[in-house]
Amino acid sequence: MANENKLQAIIGHAKEYGFVFPSSEIYDGLGAVYDYGQWGVELKRNIRDYWWRWMTQMNEQNIVGIDAAIFMHPTTWKASGHVDNFSDPMIDNKDSKKRYRVDHLIEGFAETLPEADGKALLEQMEQLLAADDFAGLKTLIENNKIKCGVSGTVNWTDIRQFNLMFSTQVGSVAEESNEIFLRPETAQGIFVNFLNVQKTGRMKIPFGIAQVGKAFRNEIVARGFIFRMREFEQMEMQFFVRPGTQKQWYEYWKEQRMEWHRTLGIPESKYRFHDHVKLAHYADAACDIEYDFPMGFKELEGIHSRTDFDLTQHQTYSKKKMQYFDADLDENGKAYGNYIPYVIETSIGLDRTVLMILSEAYVEEDLSTEEKQDSRVVLKFIPKLAPIKLAILPLTKKDGLPELAEELMKECRQHFKCFYEEKDTIGRRYRRMDAIGTPFCVTIDHQTKEDQMVTIRHRDSMEQERVPMSEVKNIVMKAINA
Repeated sequence: MANENKLQAIIGHAKEYGFVFPSSEIYDGLGAVYDYGQWGVELKRNIRDYWWRWMTQMNEQNIVGIDAAIFMHPTTWKASGHVDNFSDPMIDNKDSKKRYRVDHLIEGFAETLPEADGKALLEQMEQLLAADDFAGLKTLIENNKIKCGVSGTVNWTDIRQFNLMFSTQVGSVAEESNEIFLRPETAQGIFVNFLNVQKTGRMKIPFGIAQVGKAFRNEIVARGFIFRMREFEQMEMQFFVRPGTQKQWYEYWKEQRMEWHRTLGIPESKYRFHDHVKLAHYADAACDIEYDFPMGFKELEGIHSRTDFDLTQHQTYSKKKMQYFDADLDENGKAYGNYIPYVIETSIGLDRTVLMILSEAYVEEDLSTEEKQDSRVVLKFIPKLAPIKLAILPLTKKDGLPELAEELMKECRQHFKCFYEEKDTIGRRYRRMDAIGTPFCVTIDHQTKEDQMVTIRHRDSMEQERVPMSEVKNIVMKAINA
């Protein structure tokens, strides 16, 4: 399947089967905002919970979690640099009045070129972006005759920066209210709570603080389904280290994060590291883990060596010390003493991870034989991420089979998400479960009443086998924990 066709197929499937809906769809929707349906929210929660356990429970490093508020004191964003620096270069077409993010406009055009030419164009773009050469970027657009997708013309404005933060007011009277911002990232909530966590948890460097939460960015050109949204969720961890050790910890977390991705069962060839040409104002090293989405390799997760920029800035603006006293001894036998820690950040988009898992799982299979035409769409989630782990399907609605099914439901539902259905033929029920990615279906038939054996069907192979009903829970649990 062509990549663009696959993305459209995933979008259609996600809506039809209750994974993702356009927000406010009855009012024609709201651009770049989506709602998660009944199975999408289960998939998202499973990914979130797995990341959280891996960071705060399964990882050998000392990492704890917090949940900071979305609203923060407005000086937070002045200190972090977002007020002055959190912007993207934009360009408008004078004829259509449509606004584009410059890198998206050029990337879209590069995708239409032969691979070598497209790569060369993107390299030129990255060099110009790194130098903040807006005149050069406009010349690049004009020389390549990159057209507006609406007007079809190359009548462009000059390029300028556009701040991406959403603002709102606090206070009961609008005229007396203060402007605050919806947070554009979750990291600052961790930094302002650094000493709260360190002191109350008696944390010793190196240690990490993890957080999952909503962030908001006023994306002018949002595209790629849930890849780029105005309201999204991040899974971030800030790891505090001794100054001078940040390079080794940066390499450590690059490998650790790639190891987490390997546990998702996705081939390593679908990932790659991309080093930043232009570093953010806070970083001394940065890279992205990119995944081969249907629209090509795109950023999934960022790993940044943020130095001591954030804590130093918050110390300067708040006039509160953000120092840590390190009693460990250096090579001369002296305590390291007071210092502001350096930080290694890992930040992954939860919504982008959902899209990655959907993209990897979505398969269209031709099951035709000489006798008949047949096909299915199946989502091949690994069991630990699947929204439903087990479907329990009595063959009929009578003869005591629903009662046996309910006994199995009671045994299993305490341990994992189960689904019960007795409507339609068993074949149609199998297909519905394939379409939402359920790894196991159990059929309870009349023979079950005699020997307590059931038929368990494996989603990926469609193989069926008779097993004792008492073993079903263990079979599913083993697959979840594999």
